[in-house]
Amino acid sequence: MSKITVGVLRGGPSNEYEVSLATGTNILKALREKLRDLYHVRDILISKDGVWHMDGAPKKIEEVLANIDVAFLALHGTYGEDGKIQKILESFGKPFTGSGSLASAVAFNKVLSKKAFAKNSIKVALDKVIESKLIKKESKKIAGEIFRTFSMPAVVKPVCSGSSVGVSIVKTATELEKALLEATKHSDEVMVEEYIKGVEATVGVIEGFRGEELYALPAVEIRPMTEFFDYTAKYTDGKSNDIVPATFPDKIKDELAKLACNVHKSLGLRQYSRSDFIIHPKRGIFTLEVNTLPGFTDQSLIPRELRAVGSDSHELVDHLIKLALS
Repeated sequence: MSKITVGVLRGGPSNEYEVSLATGTNILKALREKLRDLYHVRDILISKDGVWHMDGAPKKIEEVLANIDVAFLALHGTYGEDGKIQKILESFGKPFTGSGSLASAVAFNKVLSKKAFAKNSIKVALDKVIESKLIKKESKKIAGEIFRTFSMPAVVKPVCSGSSVGVSIVKTATELEKALLEATKHSDEVMVEEYIKGVEATVGVIEGFRGEELYALPAVEIRPMTEFFDYTAKYTDGKSNDIVPATFPDKIKDELAKLACNVHKSLGLRQYSRSDFIIHPKRGIFTLEVNTLPGFTDQSLIPRELRAVGSDSHELVDHLIKLALS
């Protein structure tokens, strides 16, 4: 029986390019070392300017896809998680890991995903959304209006971005204007969201894992050394104290697991996802966002959750490929 050829897609025209390379490296390692008897591997690098390369040589998309049986998506951010790469693969009829193009696009857009969450009784923070082009024209005026009408401190974030890129916590009008302008660099819309002080947590879910329709991995309790779990805290050793399994009471752990499954279902996601939450001591659990292509870097949280249940990354890689092919 011939081996299945897996193309690991990494890189891409995204501000999370380096993170994607790290995720892809670990997936390639798992396939080449622990899964080498099952799969033949092709390293597919997409450059920052969108050129596809296979095994180091530039190739046309159709040529790359003709040489693989299934695509393993190790992409993050724009192009990888916003539905664009999924749409390309769907148009070629090529199986791939992760969610489909529409679900990915909705999950990547914080406005659309929060609407879906609210419709499914999933608690979210209050927010205000402003077009980036308006902010660039009248940043001081807009910052002043929001500062007068929106409770401070507040969180400013790009509507379409991942890994906390362009996210700021602000307390003053000056900080707010600066944060609004920074967020416009990463998205066509900017969201100003109420700041909820609490403990951050994240929960991964996997379809069809260990005999369960939707398996919730143990919650991770996140204690960042910075003000919040920003890009630096996520991808720098020593910048965050991540506790897995979390030390929350069992009632909170159970609620987090149910919420992560509900988030996954409410957006029509498939195969796996990782949802982020914040737990307020009096107001309960708020859903922040969902990641449709969770990372496999050395600092990523899904691998830690897997180890906590006696599994590892290569078991999930194998499982996701089988799901994609089924």
